[in-house]
Amino acid sequence: MDGNDIGAGKCPVMHGAITETGTTVTDWWPKTLNLDILHQHDTKSNPLGAAFDYRAEVKSLDFEAVKADVKALMTESQDWWPADYGHYGGLMIRLAWHSAGSYRLADGRGGGGAGNIRFAPLNSWPDNGNLDKARRLLWPVKKKYGNKVSWADLILLAGTMAYESMGLKTFGFSFGREDIWAPEKDVYWGAEKEWLAPSDERYGDVGKPDTMENPLAAVQMGLIYVNPEGVNGQPDPIKTGAQVRETFARMAMNDEETAALTCGGHTVGKAHGNGDAGALGAEPEAAGVESQGFGWINPNLGGKAANAVTSGIEGAWTTEPTKWDMGYFKLLFGYEWELTKSPAGANQWRPVDIKEEDMPVDPTDATKRVMPMMTDADMAMKMDPIYNEICQKFMADPAYFDDTFARAWFKLTHRDMGTRDRYIGPDAPKEDLIWQDPIPAGSTSYDVDAVKAKIADSGLSVAEVVATAWDSARTFRQSDLRGGANGARIRLAPQKDWAGNEPDRLAKVLAVLEPIASATGASVADVIVLAGNVGVEQAAKAAGFDVSVPFVPGRGDATQEMTDADSFDVLEPVADGFRNWLKADYVVTAEELMLDRTQLMGLSAPEMTVLMGGMRAMGTNHGGTAHGVFTDRVGALSTDFFVNLTDMGFKWVPGDDGVYAIQDRKSGETRWTATRVDLVFGSNSILRSYAEVYAQDDNAEKFVNDFVAAWTKVLNADRVDV
Repeated sequence: MDGNDIGAGKCPVMHGAITETGTTVTDWWPKTLNLDILHQHDTKSNPLGAAFDYRAEVKSLDFEAVKADVKALMTESQDWWPADYGHYGGLMIRLAWHSAGSYRLADGRGGGGAGNIRFAPLNSWPDNGNLDKARRLLWPVKKKYGNKVSWADLILLAGTMAYESMGLKTFGFSFGREDIWAPEKDVYWGAEKEWLAPSDERYGDVGKPDTMENPLAAVQMGLIYVNPEGVNGQPDPIKTGAQVRETFARMAMNDEETAALTCGGHTVGKAHGNGDAGALGAEPEAAGVESQGFGWINPNLGGKAANAVTSGIEGAWTTEPTKWDMGYFKLLFGYEWELTKSPAGANQWRPVDIKEEDMPVDPTDATKRVMPMMTDADMAMKMDPIYNEICQKFMADPAYFDDTFARAWFKLTHRDMGTRDRYIGPDAPKEDLIWQDPIPAGSTSYDVDAVKAKIADSGLSVAEVVATAWDSARTFRQSDLRGGANGARIRLAPQKDWAGNEPDRLAKVLAVLEPIASATGASVADVIVLAGNVGVEQAAKAAGFDVSVPFVPGRGDATQEMTDADSFDVLEPVADGFRNWLKADYVVTAEELMLDRTQLMGLSAPEMTVLMGGMRAMGTNHGGTAHGVFTDRVGALSTDFFVNLTDMGFKWVPGDDGVYAIQDRKSGETRWTATRVDLVFGSNSILRSYAEVYAQDDNAEKFVNDFVAAWTKVLNADRVDV
């Protein structure tokens, strides 16, 4: 055979994990640091190009027209996927709900803010069965309005318009969510290797819901919330209620919001299990090319909505499933309920001795009445004493229920959009809500140079002001657009007391900066950022370079009353590799925690590298430790970290306490100390390639300029106006 021939059935392209024959670098060396989470959503994957500005584009959308078109499609039933009761409202609500419902508070990941339900694994989760059809039903609207409306916005709009079309007065809606164009591979959905594996695997004790592994929220792999049949599929409304409470709390909902969403979500639509679930085809990601992205193909559908199979549970919750009313409460609390099985074999509850007029009609044939049902989670609303009390309040005041649900639905669909200044469109509510982390507008009319002069004369060190500004900004999470320097919440509870913020050092710095803010008319938030910038400029000058760090005023100062302290607890860092700090020992390595923090801050691997070297050079380590400070001129923005890391005149000797000694090869003298986070920039082949760039003799100025650019990105990450 010719050496250039390709064997039969072989492909010369490395497909990685896409095919069964692929083998990746991490397959060969599973302990290598995987930087993929910092490379995803590269501009090369965006078909609209790097210059496309969705926020500008959507402002030109005809908002009323698109709303009218979405409402119109609700009752335009299609033969290829017929609508229940001739109305797609329930399906569109489920699409929006499951898009937004993957959000979890712990790391802000998931949610509907990027349209990630279009991609694996979410598009093929068991709990998202047949939502592929809902998105195809929306395609004519997306096609018509094109780049002016993202999939992320359209999907959540569809659910909101569905509720309006069925009679609910919604709280409002905001546009402004930008689509991603590839799966979010960095999101950890659990360690299970099979769909719907028993939930025991993610709990310390499945009987104690608060022992669920963080940052997870859903009880099983492939579910959005809880198992509707009960804990591990075993009906027990009290136990299910406990899981509902913990799961929704991890999705940022309190008991009243949870009850409102459960009851209001099941006031309309139906579940589908009228047939053989085993006859369904593969999910979208596993289906053949002829399926064209459709999954769960039902050979027994026969063009009838009544024959659909999705969850396996069958039936509607209310008498009129296309009408927003109090029917859910009427049936749940008006009848006794008993366990039964759906035609697909799923556990569900049915009413005892129900009146015929209280039964909903068949979703295909309006001349027939069929049995309603409740899931185990619904029964929890009746049997859990806390949820029961809330439901009694709703039943006594339907207007209160309407408003509570409308607000909870708005929160569900907007939780990951950040502060209200990011909202776009005429229906965006003007009311400040505590979960939006409101921040008042700051002044832009003060003398910036005068503030900088006062900071320079304050006596604060480079390390003090840089560390304070960094700690204020590093809380930003691009996952749900929370945190950041705007608002200066670092001076408020709980942030002022976080161990990672060094409370004593922080109090000292704030005692100097707050009077400067008061005297100049600047916000404390602006002064904290300006102080960090002054520190960087001083450090650059000490290294021989005159730079001006970009600054845009206008940050405001939040108050304690504007701050939901409990909600902010989840933003507390457990590690910060940039300041060489680790709160405790964790199962994952310090460098993996560094990648997680880097990705949440929206930084690339090169940006992470340059920031790391600069922070070490300026001596900003937590507690003033010297680990990784490979320089004799601490406080100068030099390339010494990289120069000495790559110098083969040294060797690296591990110690018993996890600290490494950097020793001179000739004398054996310990020159410096380091942690794993420091040394990974020399040991990982990709990170070393970046480190070598900055270690070169000709790149000292490039290093300073790159550091300033990355620093500015971090300090401005939470500002939509910059």
